[in-house]
Amino acid sequence: MSTDLDLDALLAAALRAAAVGAEVVRDAFGRAGNVREKGPGDWVSDADTGSERAVRESLYAAAPELAFFGEEGGGERADVGWFVDPLDGTANFVHGFPVVGVSIALVAAGEPVVGVVYAPILGDVYCARQGGGAFRNGEMIRVSERPPEGAICATGFPFRAKRERLPEYVPVFERALLAFEDLRRAGAASLDLAWTAAGVFDGYFEQNLGTWDVAAGGVIVREAGGVVTDWQGHPTSWLTSGDILAAPPAVHERILSIVAS
Repeated sequence: MSTDLDLDALLAAALRAAAVGAEVVRDAFGRAGNVREKGPGDWVSDADTGSERAVRESLYAAAPELAFFGEEGGGERADVGWFVDPLDGTANFVHGFPVVGVSIALVAAGEPVVGVVYAPILGDVYCARQGGGAFRNGEMIRVSERPPEGAICATGFPFRAKRERLPEYVPVFERALLAFEDLRRAGAASLDLAWTAAGVFDGYFEQNLGTWDVAAGGVIVREAGGVVTDWQGHPTSWLTSGDILAAPPAVHERILSIVAS
């Protein structure tokens, strides 16, 4: 399916749309405005909705034939379409912590084929398209080559289904803390994935995320030489289940073994 798409043109469209959304987020940082809680620990602000509206309009202007689905406003899920998180890390945003991102992915036939993660406060742009490599601010990036025992991996706590998933997650967290040099929890899945692609982190694991959270970062990690699967090692179901493991091959194998222990 992706062979029928002009991925370079669609990546350019995603970059333009991410820049528009990032401007909304950046202008609102430090003055979150109206904020409401969708669920325990799951927030939405005026910046979320404003960014999503700006991103949707930009993408529609570039490719009106493609479906659009945003975290806040929903939309259409189709065989080929955009998935957008207009402000990943809203809790960080509300608290003035600058680890926030605008995440835009194009998914075709169940695979992410274009991804952009824009960190508006930090000023970094990560992007990739299938078969084209991964980039940060125009420079090619690769996953790390550190051995698993020296790895620092990122994670996220299962906030959307905390009570149901914590008994499964906590033992994995504990084993990972013992197996790796250290763990980090920054609170924005798209940036955790982008940083894994760039070798800042040596891997990333989390549960119960939305497609809009992981699709863009997932293709960026893959194009940077990493492996992306669900917690059982399946190569595609992470996109819908939201249970994701992303890392260089050796660290990915170690995380899989930790999950299976």
